Amino acid sequence: MFDAVITGTGLYRPPHQISNAELVEAFNAYVERHNREHAAAIAAGEREALQPSSVEFIEKASGIKSRYVMDKQGVLDPERMYPHIAARPDDALSLMAEIAVDAARQACTAAGRQTSDIDAVYCAAANMQRAYPAMACEIQAALGARGYGFDMNVACSSATFAIEQAVNAVKVGSAQCVLVVNPEITSAHLEWRDRDCHFIFGDTCTAILIERADLAVSPERWKIEGTQLATQYSNNIRNNFGFMNRCEDSNWQERDKTFRQEGRKVFKEVVPMAAAHIETHLQRLGMKPADMRRYWLHQANLGMNQLVIKKLVGAEAGSSVAPLILDEWANTASAGSIIAFHEHRADMQPGDRGVICSFGAGYSIGSVVLTRQ
Repeated sequence: MFDAVITGTGLYRPPHQISNAELVEAFNAYVERHNREHAAAIAAGEREALQPSSVEFIEKASGIKSRYVMDKQGVLDPERMYPHIAARPDDALSLMAEIAVDAARQACTAAGRQTSDIDAVYCAAANMQRAYPAMACEIQAALGARGYGFDMNVACSSATFAIEQAVNAVKVGSAQCVLVVNPEITSAHLEWRDRDCHFIFGDTCTAILIERADLAVSPERWKIEGTQLATQYSNNIRNNFGFMNRCEDSNWQERDKTFRQEGRKVFKEVVPMAAAHIETHLQRLGMKPADMRRYWLHQANLGMNQLVIKKLVGAEAGSSVAPLILDEWANTASAGSIIAFHEHRADMQPGDRGVICSFGAGYSIGSVVLTRQ
């Protein structure tokens, strides 16, 4: 068995940023138009009037202040309210592969590796833009990587679940240098016309390189002490879009074909699950929550992170113990905890420990315990 280390990370930043004020202006214009068009039905009690959003509501509910997106014009068009993403021919690099390659090259540079050193590619994300061929295989080809690749989806826990698969591959010797990429084009599956969730998501892609410790060349190494995964079925976060829709004679624009959640139920159920998951994982490794210098948590909601950290160590999310990136990036699905790790680790010293933890639809929870070497 070989030790596995993280040697580099990468982060793709989309070309457009949307502030809460811009988002609210577009959403409220849509609400006004909708209520005007359906004024008679609303007056007759046959349809409920839509309620406007506000910057104050968004920031109080989530802690989010802005988000990055692949296309801004379509999202902010009150007559459209979803991004413009041009179709590409089959012989062109697909959009998810394009942003994954960008993040992957950054990770390789950080690790002192060539892309040809990679011998496994795991593309892990909440949604894939097609069924097949696998996005991972396309990314592998674009990078000139060796070995094999496959896609996996565990919603917002996709990255941590993929890290465990990469660690296992390295430990048993089936791969020596594994690339995990998380291309999240969440703007395409968000319902921008729903007041309860129109502000939640943003686009990005993260990348992590995981290698055999004895073969790594990077001066920065993070030993992976252990990983732990858990799932518990829940219908409280759901998206029904898929290839079966046409067989069901359903409309792709129906509400259930985009992200939806029972937010209060998710909050109430996931917070204690996440805190207990981390605590039991650390116990299994002979460690305690207070031993951790940092927690890089899933970035979905400020209140959720505050309670998770309070249960574990009594600290504040947003402090150096549990840094936040969702104010700038919003919820980026599986990429959120990896962005936090990418942007908030440089100050940690050899011997310092931390936990990457994700939690999301499924329910799914994944944790990765690290020591800086």
